[in-house]
Amino acid sequence: MEPEKPDRLPPLAMQLGWAGILPMVGALLAAVSGEPRFQFAAFALGHAYAALIFSFLGGLWWGLAARAENAPNWLWYASVAPSLLALATFVPWVLGWPWPGYSLIVLGLAIATSFAVDKRADAQGIAPTGWLRLRRPLSYGLGAATALLGFAAL
Repeated sequence: MEPEKPDRLPPLAMQLGWAGILPMVGALLAAVSGEPRFQFAAFALGHAYAALIFSFLGGLWWGLAARAENAPNWLWYASVAPSLLALATFVPWVLGWPWPGYSLIVLGLAIATSFAVDKRADAQGIAPTGWLRLRRPLSYGLGAATALLGFAAL
């Protein structure tokens, strides 16, 4: 028996979601503080955090697909893409190329545009009620903060 779709997400989901943006805001503030000893750590930790959260988002989409009765193939592919893209943004660091500015900008744009996946999942009845109300500000907020951190690193 398929569990009933909740009427809305609990307020705790929104509260914890907003709290999840705080580490990136902290990294951004540390990076622009003018204190050189904090900058590399702020960029590295900000990148790692954005990559983790983007991968986590892919896991959420995987869960939505697994829960759906006939999940469309596009959602399965979309759920794997964030981890692969996040990993790819580490490649410049591993190879000693300029990093992390452009990698952070790519991650920020990817996080911000990930809302399109949420919107499509909602339109197809796959996302829970209230999903877009949660995902819109979090996608755009974390995406913008990550891209700004990237610009600060350039």
